[in-house]
Amino acid sequence: MAAGVFRLTRAEAGGAVVALALTVLIGGTLAAVAWSAQGLSGLGPWDGRAVWFTLWQAALSATLSAALAVPVARALARRRFPGRAALVTLLGAPFILPVIVAIMGLIAVFGRSGAVNDAARALGLPEVSIYGWQGVILAHVFFNLPLSVRLILHGWQAIPAERFRLAQSLGFSPRDTGRHLERPMLRAVLPGVWLAVFLVCLTSFTVALALGGGPRATTVELAIYQAFRFDFDLGRAASLGLIQIAVCIGAMMLARRIAIPAAFGAGQDTDHRPAAPGGWHRIGDTLVIAAAAGFLIWPMAAVTARGLPRIPALPPEVWEATLRSVVMALISALLALVLSLTLALALARGRMRWVETAGMLPLIASPLVLGTGLFILARPWVGPQALALPVTVAINAVMALPFGLRALIPAARTLHGDYGRLADSLDLRGLARLRRVTLPRLGRPLGFAGGLAAALAMGDLGVITLFASDRPTLPLHLYQLMNSYRMADASACAVLLMAISFGLFWIFDRGGRLA
Repeated sequence: MAAGVFRLTRAEAGGAVVALALTVLIGGTLAAVAWSAQGLSGLGPWDGRAVWFTLWQAALSATLSAALAVPVARALARRRFPGRAALVTLLGAPFILPVIVAIMGLIAVFGRSGAVNDAARALGLPEVSIYGWQGVILAHVFFNLPLSVRLILHGWQAIPAERFRLAQSLGFSPRDTGRHLERPMLRAVLPGVWLAVFLVCLTSFTVALALGGGPRATTVELAIYQAFRFDFDLGRAASLGLIQIAVCIGAMMLARRIAIPAAFGAGQDTDHRPAAPGGWHRIGDTLVIAAAAGFLIWPMAAVTARGLPRIPALPPEVWEATLRSVVMALISALLALVLSLTLALALARGRMRWVETAGMLPLIASPLVLGTGLFILARPWVGPQALALPVTVAINAVMALPFGLRALIPAARTLHGDYGRLADSLDLRGLARLRRVTLPRLGRPLGFAGGLAAALAMGDLGVITLFASDRPTLPLHLYQLMNSYRMADASACAVLLMAISFGLFWIFDRGGRLA
């Protein structure tokens, strides 16, 4: 009788298989890391400094990103101007922008031969250095300021318009409105924003690799890389990996408890808000929006202007790396889509909530930790060169899975609620149901999830660096060009990588909209 009450459908069985495979993959690699850690005995004083720098820079980066995002989000929330929608869309671009490309843009502006130092020399002022802790924090703010603005902007837009109209009818000044409406919202939203950015900065690798690296600017991720690649000290790398996991789990548990509800109540979902204050408030908002837009656009414009004319002269090995990266990105994206769709369809029936937990497991481990664990497991049978490309593809797919799952779960549940019984009554199953019902109805979230996975995989510079493949991807080749001080070719590679990453995202997203 119990078996009849809870008999697994094909979708649920498929989701259970994928969830179990993910659990074995993540759990097995983490177990291998823990087994090799030897009780953290291999750590030295420099590793303690790396842990401290990781925590310190993540806290400072999160604080600066959240603090600077508040005036920008407020200005965007209360001002309407031509190009506002495009600017808000642009705020989402850094999330899919390859990290190494953004670093090239920041070097083009703040580097030794960048515009900022050129102006400083012309004015007789001391030059600034982008390398070291200050460069790491600058790059983290560049990446996370847009994310913070978008999250806080959603909080502002969630305040019912009726509250603002009531405040106006009561004669509230801008200061009164801030005290009674905006500050309660910020108390609810800012802790979560800060912790999200903090978690992102904890697992940052490419930024520290390109701009840090010295004794005073080494993160735990970079220390894992150095222990693995230069010292081949697997015990030390595993010990650092355990510390990384523990810190990430602690931050995620804190994130679930820290937010304070604003308790505004419900509104009528209208956006007819009173006119924003004028005078110096308008001037201040204009300056804030212009500064934020310039901070985001200037580095990308600088690297594009420097690298675009050089693209036709790129050597053949760059195009080989480009083709390799595109193929790997497409495979990773398709694998991520298959896994996330299988899990989402299993979750749609609402009976296997543990599957969702399994799908979120990649969030507790960074790609470098997973790569280290897979290397430890495969080392007795396979050499590192043979592992480089397939492991990179697999880990990129797994790391994109939580984002795809978050996009697909609500749509899959709606699909099952609206069409599940009808499809069952028509005996639509297997490929026929997938082709006629599932894919057409889930086209938009599938396209978005696939585009995100492809863009993230295209720009990844993480696991591939562990194995030092003689068949580099485009991001790795770009990093090698930077290390060789071939900055003109590096800038051209950066433009190429940026264009392909955005192109892949657009193709997948557009294809999903047309499905």
